[in-house]
Parts: sequence; C-alpha cells; structure tokens
Amino acid sequence: MNDDQEIVQTKLQETDQGEIPDEVGSVKIADEVISIVAGLAATEVPGVAGMSGGLAGGIAELLGKKNFSKGVRVIVTGKTVTIEIYVIIEYGICIPEVAIAIQEKVKEAVESMTGFEVVAVDIHVQGISRRIAKEFEETDNF
Repeated sequence: MNDDQEIVQTKLQETDQGEIPDEVGSVKIADEVISIVAGLAATEVPGVAGMSGGLAGGIAELLGKKNFSKGVRVIVTGKTVTIEIYVIIEYGICIPEVAIAIQEKVKEAVESMTGFEVVAVDIHVQGISRRIAKEFEETDNF
C-alpha cells in the first residue's frame, strides 16, 4: 500500500457524521437531504396514498409549502442510516407488499444517491385512504 492510499484510508476513518471525504475537500450531506430522498422514493411506490407527517407538516402544506421529508425520520450514525417511514396506504392494496416495495425503493435510492449504508427501513402504516375525489370524477364521466 502506498502513502496516498494510507492517507485516504486514514481520512475515511476520521470523518465526522454525514461527511464524505475527498482529496479536494469534503462533502457533507444533511439529514434533511436524506429524508427528502427517502420521502420521494417512498411516494413513487404504487399503493402509497401519501406520507403521514405531524401537525407542523400539515400546517406547512396548508400554507402552500411542500415538505418532501414529511413522514420520514432519519438516524445517521457515521456512514450508516436507519430510516423510519410513516405512510398512508391506498384502500384495497396489500399492505405487506407495499411495505416491502417501499423498503427496497428507499434503501436503493438512499444508498445510490448518498453512498451511506442503509441498515434498516422501518415502515409505519398510519392510515388507509380511499381513492381521491379526482379519480372518482374521471370514472363517473362517460
């Protein structure tokens, strides 16, 4: 192993939480960014009606602000991440199948976009939603 490899290895071991070392400088990924990536990935899964956020998230949306990290809790420990997703599932959909799909999609998205290792994606189903009124209107029109 040459001196350059030893220096890079040493830098890898000495990095703080959320930092990715680079020979030119460092890159820090905020927990909020990881939350947004996870939230967007979860909402792309068929059967997910929406994310379940707290009271603050609901008020922000009423004021017209989109919160893409709503319903996501991220715990970063060094280079590993544990993610909790709070979702609302569409009525009539198999909940375990959707939960597994969310876990796979979120893990893949976070790992490929951040380089962090996702050790767990916990899914919390907070509710069931009927079809949106817009969908009813489309099916009622002849």
